[in-house]
Amino acid sequence: MVPLGGLGDVGRNSTSFEINGRILLVDCGVLFPSDDHPGVDLILPGLDLLDDRLNDIDALVLTHGHEDHIGAVPYLLRRRPGIPVIGSRLTLALVKEKLREHRIRDVDLRVVAEGSRTKVGEFDCEFLAVNHSIPDALAVAIRTKAGLVLHTGDFKMDQLPLDGRLTDLRGFARLGEEGVDLFMADSTNAETPGFTTHERDIEPAMERVFASAKQKLIVACFASHVHRVQQVLDAAVRHGRKVAYVGRSMVRNMTVAQELGYLHVPANTLIEMKDVENLPDDKVVLVSTGSQGEPLSALSRISNHEHPVVTAGPGDVVLLASSLIPGNENSVYRVINGLSRNGVTVVHKGNALVHVSGHASAGELLYCYNLLKPRNVLPVHGEVRHLIANADLAVATGVPRERALVVEDGAVVDLAKGRARVVGKLDCGYIFVDGSTVGDIGDAELSDRKILGADGFISVITVVNLHSATLVSGPDIHARGFAEDDSVFDAVRADIAAAINDALSDGAEDVFGLQQLTRRIVGRWVNQTYRRRPMIVPVVIAT
Repeated sequence: MVPLGGLGDVGRNSTSFEINGRILLVDCGVLFPSDDHPGVDLILPGLDLLDDRLNDIDALVLTHGHEDHIGAVPYLLRRRPGIPVIGSRLTLALVKEKLREHRIRDVDLRVVAEGSRTKVGEFDCEFLAVNHSIPDALAVAIRTKAGLVLHTGDFKMDQLPLDGRLTDLRGFARLGEEGVDLFMADSTNAETPGFTTHERDIEPAMERVFASAKQKLIVACFASHVHRVQQVLDAAVRHGRKVAYVGRSMVRNMTVAQELGYLHVPANTLIEMKDVENLPDDKVVLVSTGSQGEPLSALSRISNHEHPVVTAGPGDVVLLASSLIPGNENSVYRVINGLSRNGVTVVHKGNALVHVSGHASAGELLYCYNLLKPRNVLPVHGEVRHLIANADLAVATGVPRERALVVEDGAVVDLAKGRARVVGKLDCGYIFVDGSTVGDIGDAELSDRKILGADGFISVITVVNLHSATLVSGPDIHARGFAEDDSVFDAVRADIAAAINDALSDGAEDVFGLQQLTRRIVGRWVNQTYRRRPMIVPVVIAT
């Protein structure tokens, strides 16, 4: 087994399982960039490790339809279009819409249901229902000649689920009796004691928000959170409000969920955005994307007065019905501050119980360890601290410390004769999606972008005649993001000219050397004068 993503980060979840030269992939998601990744749209799992083995992949199994588990599927299928994709009905419907956007057609999509079992090459896969913040989530038990592996995907044990679909603990117990050689469990909430709050427990707080809102009401949540949107629809009916979706992904996902019967929309409740302006503000609730502060999302544009249709101001209420994904804090607070500055009342998890997690807390994980009694444990889905906390829970229930493996992306884990061991490490770096390019941006380019954003850009152009050893023109200095007036460089122009003339007099004939000389002089002057380190691009033209 090689984790291609998701171990060390909250996102880009993907794991490669291999036996007898054949490969099964479980999940293929994306990681959303942080402020440390300027200009990057998405971060993919380590698909480069599969480039020489694409024809050995028997199938891709998807546990559920969240972006951090399915978002990279189009990028995998571009590398090899024929890979079978296995998942539940809703998951594959969301994947199909995503593939349509990427203009990928004729894909082998294979629908499976909870309780079903299917053989894929060397892998015998059984699918079990698990409860999560999206319908139709599955855990997968993988049987091979090397042993039985249970991968939970994202899960929790909500005993009062909105859709009545419980995590299949009977199935877990049966697998425990059979003997689980390796348990790969969701670690996201391993540090949180007790049990995760029920989804229906947020309804009193949501009811109070609806009752107190006298003008426009906007609810922002994940575009895949069908259960949350169902709660909003039901509350809207009770309070005499119509509902409109804001944001392309929200419209797409809720349309799919409604068509498949996972979302039940009361009659005469849903309206188009174009009809919102025909109704009083207190008769409408808008369900919007942007709960994570994504710059181009509907809610961000509303907070910046940039949305073409929707505005929010004094007396309006915005309900952020979601949690904060680690790394998105600054973006979310920026949106909250923007809305608050506009006079909007913002209700969020920090001041009201308006969201509960979709992940198992420590109590639920302990329950699973005691139920399954796995021989080995490999915590997945989380930052390093989450993985360690999950491993500690396993050890507390009797799993030997050496059999609770805490690894990061790229680790090679071997399962043989009932024992899991780390036997190697592969380079499993980030693959950045930047516009239409995939993998062309690396750490060096990101470093340049950070410098440009923080300290600006200075170009220095000089023309020299190498034959006569003279400075023909320049230096001409131009800057962006450094100083409004280029006259600030008058103090260093003479130093550059003198240094180049001295170098030419000493017989310098290397243009690159003259450029480096210019860079050093400007860099030293900027550092001493302004204590900054901008990007300096010297250009020396030889005639």
